[in-house]
Order: sequence, then C-alpha cells, then structure tokens
Amino acid sequence: MGTVIMPSRNHQHGDNDPVVVRKGAEKAIGQSEVAEPKGRGALRALRNILADLISAGPIEERGVMPVALEDRTATNYSSYFSIWACMNINLLPWVVNSVLLGGSGLTNLHFSITFGMLGPAYGLSLRDCALVILFFCLLTAAIPAYLGTLGPKTGLRQMIQARFSFGRYLVSVPVVLNLATLTGFCVIICVIGGQCLSAVTGGSLTPAVGIVIMGLLALLISFCGYDVLHQYERFAWIPALIAIIIATGCGGSRLHEQAPTEPATPGGVLSFGMIIASYMIPYACLASDFTTYLNPKFPSVILFLYGYTGLVLPSALLMILGSAIGGAISSIPEWQDGYDTTQVGGVLAAMLSRAGGFGSFVVVILSLTMLGNIAATMYSITLNFQILIPQLVVAPRYVFSIVVTAIVIPVSVRAAAEFFLNLENFVALIGYWSAAFVSVLIIEHTVFRKCRYDAYDHDSWNVASRLPWGVAALAACALSFALVIPSMSQLWFEGPIAQRSGDIGFEMAFSVTAILYLPLRFLEKRLGGR
Repeated sequence: MGTVIMPSRNHQHGDNDPVVVRKGAEKAIGQSEVAEPKGRGALRALRNILADLISAGPIEERGVMPVALEDRTATNYSSYFSIWACMNINLLPWVVNSVLLGGSGLTNLHFSITFGMLGPAYGLSLRDCALVILFFCLLTAAIPAYLGTLGPKTGLRQMIQARFSFGRYLVSVPVVLNLATLTGFCVIICVIGGQCLSAVTGGSLTPAVGIVIMGLLALLISFCGYDVLHQYERFAWIPALIAIIIATGCGGSRLHEQAPTEPATPGGVLSFGMIIASYMIPYACLASDFTTYLNPKFPSVILFLYGYTGLVLPSALLMILGSAIGGAISSIPEWQDGYDTTQVGGVLAAMLSRAGGFGSFVVVILSLTMLGNIAATMYSITLNFQILIPQLVVAPRYVFSIVVTAIVIPVSVRAAAEFFLNLENFVALIGYWSAAFVSVLIIEHTVFRKCRYDAYDHDSWNVASRLPWGVAALAACALSFALVIPSMSQLWFEGPIAQRSGDIGFEMAFSVTAILYLPLRFLEKRLGGR
C-alpha cells in the first residue's frame, strides 16, 4: 500500500556520549589524547547499527504526532475493511465473560468461553440469539466505523481527537480506561490462544508456553507498525476464514442438537445485547488509529461502508456460530469434556477430532488467527502510552511494543492460572464507559465543531491553553452513571432498573451523556472561550 512512514530521526550525540575531539585541537590546548572506553564504544556502535536497521526497514517511528496533509497519501482504502475483518475473523467474537454466565445459573465455568455461548445462558434459543446478535451488531458497529472516517480528514489518532473535547490533561481518564480495556482484551486473546495450542498437544505444551508464543508473535507485527500491520491484516483473514469453515464442517452435523430453552424474555434479550455492545463499541476508541495515513480525498461514505462491513459481517456470523455451539455443548459429551479440560481449545479440538492430525493442524491455525486482533490492539496501546504521559512522545513508538508485551505475557500467565475471574469482572464494564466516551466525541464533532475537520488544529493538539478544559466532557460521562448503575446487570450487582428491564447500561451511558454534554459544553465554551 502507499503508506508513507515517517523517516527516522537523525542520530546525534547525546549529552552522555563521548565527545570526539580532533587530535590537533587536543594538542593545541595541552591535553593528552584519551581513547574512548571500549565498552561504551561497542555499545554505541551496536545502538547505531540497530538504528540503521530500523530506519532501513518498514518500521513506523511516528507515534501520536498529527499526520500532516502531505503525508496522508495511502490509497489502499480497502484496508479499512480488511483490518476489521482480520480482527474479527477469529475466536474473539466467541469470547465472553464467564462471570456473566455464572449469573445465569451455569456453574463451574471459568476462564473464557465462546462469545455466542452466552445467548443460551440467558435462556435464548438459537433463533433468538441470531436475531439479537444481528440487530445489536448492525446498531453498534456504526460507531467505530464512523469515527474511523475522521482519521484521514484530521490526521489525528483517536485519543488525540479526544483532546479536543476532554482537554490535554483530563483526557488521561479515558486513556487509562482505554489502556485497561485494550490490555484486558490482549490478556483474554493470549489465554485463549495458549489454551488452543495446549489442547492440540494434549497438555504436553502448557497454556503458559502457548501464551508466551502468542505474545511474541504479536510483538513482531505491532513492533513494525502501521504499514506492516495493514499488510498482515490484508491477507491473514483468508486462512482464518478457511480454518473456521473447516471446523464448522467437521462439527456442524451436530449443531442441531440444541438444548431446550424457555421463551425469550425482554431482560434476556437486552442483557445479551449489552454483551454484544461491550464487544463492538470499544473498537471506536482506536478506530482512527488505523486510518490516519489514508488520503482524505476518498469519500467518507464509502470508507464508512468498508469499515462497517468489516465489523458486522464476520462478527455477526461468528457470534451466531458460537451460539449454536453453546446451545449444543451440554448435549454432546465429547464437546463438554473438551470444554471442561481446556475450555475453547478443548471444544474446537473435539469438533475437529474426526479430521485426525489435520484437525490438530486446523486448531493451531485457529489459535494463530488471534494474532490479527492482538497485534492491532497492541499497536493502539503503544499510541495510548504516549498520550497518557506526554513526555514519552519523544520516544519511538516501537519501544512501547516491547513494554506492552512485557506486561501482557506475565499478566496472561497469571490470569490463566488464578484470577481470570477478577479480570472478566472488570472487562464486563467496558461497554458502559466506552459508550459514554464515544457519545462525547460524536456530539463534539457534529454539534460544536459542525463536522468541520479544519476545527482540529494541528498546532493545538498538545497545547493545553488552546484546548477545551475538558470539565464538561468528564462531568457528562461521570454524571451519566447516576442512571447507568441502576441499569446494570452483573453477577455481583443488579440495579433496580435492570431487574425490570434487563441490562440497559450502555444505552443509558450513550444517551444520558449526550444530553448532559450539550448544556455543559455550551457553558464551558462561554466561560473559557474554547
């Protein structure tokens, strides 16, 4: 693709580097010639070699700095489809929080299980699950698809755009929440991938080793950055799709063995819909990260359709497939045994057992399909680090890929062994805060900036005095939780509104935040003038 990568910075002598002084000058001032210490010289030579290799390769150094108009020249617009498709044509759309399943009366469930399996846990039949999945996917996918179209027009990463509503300093609150959310997803992905690799070997390869393998492979892609990430995502979804089709073909003949269910209730429908929203809406917090280098002359409507299709098509189909598998597990002893052993990986291995050794190979491919999602997620995490701590903007972006990997791998190993339930309790909340966050961004862009892209001044992105205070944005999000909390339905808490209606927390977060932000932002502009 025609992506323009920011050239490497010139490597100059730092304050602590040895100063090279000409021999003649030394003698003129009466100083003896001092040789550079061998250790420091070798270290400096190694550093220069690495810097030259990085500058010669397809590695993106640019972090969160705005992309100038002349640098937005990429024309591979279909990459906005392929990156979402690759991030969703894998096992992640099937992932769901087991704590929520525990709330539905299913016991002895731990770690992550297939996403669509949650539908039967809410007492929904396969038909009901399919309808709920389709409706909520069509509804919520529009948010990340739309925000991604702002990337080419503004040249700003998603959380840098947020500074134009949350301000330079208060934006740290959603950035911290976003970092926790993205890291939580990375942990879940690594655990599932490790479980799949362990299931293939019959347990001889421990899930911990599988987690390390997944983390290191994702590091290779996220380290390189935008161009390599898009090239990988452009093709990686193809073998992923083939592997999923093979798995469905091997186990599909038994999917009709669905467990009996009661008629659907409004509470079950809305609670299941909230889970789907919690999967889809957080993508909006990183959507523009993948489009900032695209040429802004391309029609936004077509770019939106690329992203919308890449989000809805694979997610909806795979969630429905997950619901079919979840409804059949209790009726098929082999699948239940596989799940009890290694959760997702065990179910897939049982489905593919008819294929023998080839089936094991397909399970390995399915585990590697997770790389498309974790690599893109880790890429966005590297950018969020620089926004959280502005002083880090001078550090090359790829450095944070190593930092993220060093965090995700041990947390994943620990989570898989002991406290994954606590992590899932936290991830269950992501739909609420992210709905409030994107509501602010959309109102700011459509109402206060009147959809004018030149209102996002590149000279102001890092200057607090030119940005909004952020009080209105943060206050609107925080105050909305006065109605969000009573509307929540979680294993550990069910609000009075949710007891009657089901979980409508994300709907409350989005709508109430929008209503509150309008007057608060008008007041902030009147008082602060920006």
